[in-house]
Amino acid sequence: MPRHRLPGSPLVTERRRLLFVSPRFLFPANEGGKIRTSNILRHMRGGAFEIALASPAPDDTKPFAADLAAVADRFVAWPTVAPSRIGRVAALFSALPVAVSSDQSAAGSAAVRDELAVAPDLIVVDFPHAAVLLPDGALPPSAIFTHNVEAEIFERHAAVANPLWRAVWRSQARKMRRFEGETLRRFDSVIAVSARDATVLQRDYALPPVACIDTGVDLDFHRYVPPIASPRDDGGSIVFCGAMDWRANIDGIAWLMDAVWPLVLRARPAARAVVVGRNPPQTLIDAAASRGLAWTFTGYVDDVRPYVLDADVYVIPLRVGSGTRIKAFEAMAAGRPVVSTAVGIEGLAITPGTHFLAADEAPEFAAAILRLLDDAALRAGMTTAARSLLEDKFSWTQVARQFEAICLRVVDRSPR
Repeated sequence: MPRHRLPGSPLVTERRRLLFVSPRFLFPANEGGKIRTSNILRHMRGGAFEIALASPAPDDTKPFAADLAAVADRFVAWPTVAPSRIGRVAALFSALPVAVSSDQSAAGSAAVRDELAVAPDLIVVDFPHAAVLLPDGALPPSAIFTHNVEAEIFERHAAVANPLWRAVWRSQARKMRRFEGETLRRFDSVIAVSARDATVLQRDYALPPVACIDTGVDLDFHRYVPPIASPRDDGGSIVFCGAMDWRANIDGIAWLMDAVWPLVLRARPAARAVVVGRNPPQTLIDAAASRGLAWTFTGYVDDVRPYVLDADVYVIPLRVGSGTRIKAFEAMAAGRPVVSTAVGIEGLAITPGTHFLAADEAPEFAAAILRLLDDAALRAGMTTAARSLLEDKFSWTQVARQFEAICLRVVDRSPR
């Protein structure tokens, strides 16, 4: 029988059957979770597991046929149903968090039950949200892949929200903390995206040791281009990339505009900013226009790389979130120096001052941006060091090897 393995993985003589259940269609891979999952599956494909991917899907998946074939041996789908505004409001009164309630699907649950009936060797659930698709009762050998500490996201939103929204976020945080704990304890193994998240999950939910993987980056796709020797004008430019219909990104960009940007303009009145990401709120666009700021909101783009390479500095001004930000590694891989808050860089094994500049308060964040704009040698040295680190430790092949090894351990230690 043919033998399959990732480079550096143990040889196996028989491929095990893996059912991988995701709450989102993975393509286009334009969000952090989709990027992480699709790259891990792509680099596991043809290895120790025969992979069946199960997820909701759009009506027409033909444009993504090559992508699906690259990540799975078989694809199982059910219709994607976008929750209505009324449905989301009604979900506020559900026992489940809104973000989880919207992933419930009778068709999805039926598809997963059918797949479980053929007894896969392992089931992996992507995000706790996907657990609402599982039947009650015992599971085959199982693992849950947690891209975040979900309750932490809501708690951090509550910490920075106005009083009215604070009550909503706190309510959702309580529901998520209960749901997250109950869900993670169902599985034989929990897989986190950083050692930091693994420690928090184990502590908060009284779990046995939580496995963890590194965050990866596609080093071929995000090829290194040396930083621009000097800003092309007296202002210089910064860029941020992220879905602008995600509350954490909206909060971060609003803070950047309100608290940080006036301090940047004092030193560089012609400074420019580009915000790359789908569905930017009209309130932010209007705020930038009313203040006469040289800010561009691109909306959705097929490829963020030209915008990243056109900038002098990449910023991650996040105050809310959890997990790890793949965008940080993508910017570093491309040769753009990064300024980030602690939340923006959380869980990544990189060193402030060497691979990026860290700042949590507005004056320090503005000063870090200006320091990089003013110092070509610093930009060059920091980006070279960051790219070298990524090449040594954080390719997706290495991360997929870690993930596959965890999956094999779950199968091997589970009684059948």
